[in-house]
Amino acid sequence: MTDVVPILKIGSTLLVSIQTDLQDDTALRLQEDLAEQITRTGARGVLIDISGLEIVDSFIGRMLASIAGISRVLDAATVVVGMRPAVAITMVELGLSLGGVRTALDVERGLRVLAPVEQSPEEVLLAAAQRAGE
Repeated sequence: MTDVVPILKIGSTLLVSIQTDLQDDTALRLQEDLAEQITRTGARGVLIDISGLEIVDSFIGRMLASIAGISRVLDAATVVVGMRPAVAITMVELGLSLGGVRTALDVERGLRVLAPVEQSPEEVLLAAAQRAGE
C-alpha cells in the first residue's frame, strides 16, 4: 500500500510536509495528488517542507523539480524549504540540481517568498502605485 503525504491548505498556499524518506511510489502519488489539489483549490503557491528527509537522491530531486514544473503550468509557484546542510552539500557534490525550484531555509521564509504570489493582480498594481507615489 502506498503511503499518502498530507497536503494542507493555508490561504492560497498548499503546504506539503514530508516527514519521512519517500518510496518511489509515494513520491509519484504525491505528485499526482498535488496537481489535483492545485487544480481543485486554485492554489497560487506550493510550499514543500523537506526538513524530515535524511537524504535526497536523484529520483527525489527530479520529483521535486517535476512538481515545480507541474505547479508552474497550473499557475502556482513552488518553494522547497527545510533542506538540511548535509543534504545540500551532497546534492552539490553529486551534481544534482533542483533546476527551476526556489528554496528557502524554513517555512516562515518560504511563505515570505510566496507572499507576492498570494496577492491578486489588483493588489500588486495598487501596492506598486502606492510605492510610486511615495
